Amino acid sequence: MEIKSILFPTDFSEGSAFALEYAADLAKRYGAKLYLLNVIYDIAKGSGWYVPHASMDELYKDIEKGAKKELERFGSEELRGYKNIERATGTGVPHDEIIKFAKKNKIDLIVIGSHSRKGMDRILFGSTAANVVRFAPCPVLTVRIPKHQL
Repeated sequence: MEIKSILFPTDFSEGSAFALEYAADLAKRYGAKLYLLNVIYDIAKGSGWYVPHASMDELYKDIEKGAKKELERFGSEELRGYKNIERATGTGVPHDEIIKFAKKNKIDLIVIGSHSRKGMDRILFGSTAANVVRFAPCPVLTVRIPKHQL
C-alpha cells in the first residue's frame, strides 16, 4: 500500500483537532503530502433556499478570509516542522466539495473527524463524514473523540 497524499477536511471543531493528530502522524510516517481543506457551507446550494446573491458574495468573501487565516494557525503544534502541506478553502456543500477535491487531487486517503450532530444541525447539515465515506473515491478514516475525553 502506498499513500502519497492525504486529505484532511476540517471545520476547526474539537473533533477536527483530535482527528488532525491522526492525519499528521500518517502524513509523517508515509512522507505523504497533506492537504488541509475547509469548506464553507453554501446555504443556498445545500438547502435550495433563495438567498440574495450580492449580499451573500460579500459574506462568503469575509468568511473565506477568516478561514484562510485559521487554516494557517490550525494544527501548528501537530504539524510543526512538516513542510509537505497544502491548505485550501472552498464554498459549497461540504461533502460534495471534499469528494471533488479528492478526485481532482488524486487523494490516496481521507482523514475526517466525526461529530455525531443532533437535532436541527443534523437536519440542515446531515453527516458530512457519512457522505464522504459513502461517496469518496479512496479509503476514508473517520476519527471520533473518545467518550472518556468528552
